[in-house]
Amino acid sequence: MKVLVYSIFGFDKPFMEKAAHGNHELVFSEEHLDENTADLAKGFDAVSVSTSDVASAAVLQKLYAYGVKYIALRAVRSDLIDLPRAKSLAMKVANAPTYSPYSVAEHAVCLLLALNRKLILGQRLMHIGDYRMDHLVGFDLHGKTVGIIGTGAIGAAFARIMHGFGCKILAFDAIENKELLAEIPLSYGSFEDVCAVSDVVSVHAQWNDSSKQMFDKASFSTLKKGMIFINTAHGAFVNTEDLIEAIENKTIAAVGLDVYDKEHALFYQDHTESPITDPLFLKLRSYPNVLITGHQGFFTKETLAGIANITIANLNAWAYNGTSENEINEK
Repeated sequence: MKVLVYSIFGFDKPFMEKAAHGNHELVFSEEHLDENTADLAKGFDAVSVSTSDVASAAVLQKLYAYGVKYIALRAVRSDLIDLPRAKSLAMKVANAPTYSPYSVAEHAVCLLLALNRKLILGQRLMHIGDYRMDHLVGFDLHGKTVGIIGTGAIGAAFARIMHGFGCKILAFDAIENKELLAEIPLSYGSFEDVCAVSDVVSVHAQWNDSSKQMFDKASFSTLKKGMIFINTAHGAFVNTEDLIEAIENKTIAAVGLDVYDKEHALFYQDHTESPITDPLFLKLRSYPNVLITGHQGFFTKETLAGIANITIANLNAWAYNGTSENEINEK
């Protein structure tokens, strides 16, 4: 199968090549898929895309006209692909639904620890020769209440880690994780109840349209005063303007983000020669108690290998069977 791999980076190309074992003709491109770059796919059977790409109805129409039959997504989320249009064109789409859950879970813990113990501020002060402790006080995580929004694979991994810290674990999810309940002490509650009593709230929910901006002015107002808010799941879960208000009125003491609602125009790009103009992002970035990483939570060797293996497995399944168990536009 001839496959054009969009948005390839130097770090993930070797993993894709190793996983393919020469079974497919992979052509790599650093270009992001959009209406202007869809013509690169002329003559290809399939394309592989990431969260940096946009497969709108117009883009899909072009891909279909160029002979593309399959889209292999190198990620879990599919909101950048117009799935109804893909289905109407009989184009099959498959994602990488599972990879190392500990990559993102551990990154969430990193954000939490760095914020709580003021590591970034401490490093900045050290660089200017200020070794005073005045602004660096944190708190023991042991014994604190951690609220987890979403207890799928990543949320469950985060829960296990925080249980190891000696935290009390609360969770909100439409479907309770029975396996996790059997593993660690854990209590499920309503979204409002979990938010109201947690010293830390970490978001690990799976994205769907009904959960857009689940954290808005109303939900932020229910948070425990002085809590820490972590989001490594999806930027659209959060109303950024309302988050800024919650920071400024000190409802939230610190914020750790690996995702941002409008990240598609920001992350995975070099802005050293093109200054960022998004006013909300610039304001968020300016706060000393806000730590933002560029959607790198997944970024471990294990995850890169896992995503590559699943992506190639999807392509293999299509090439030999015409269908893949990870297809998402058939559901």
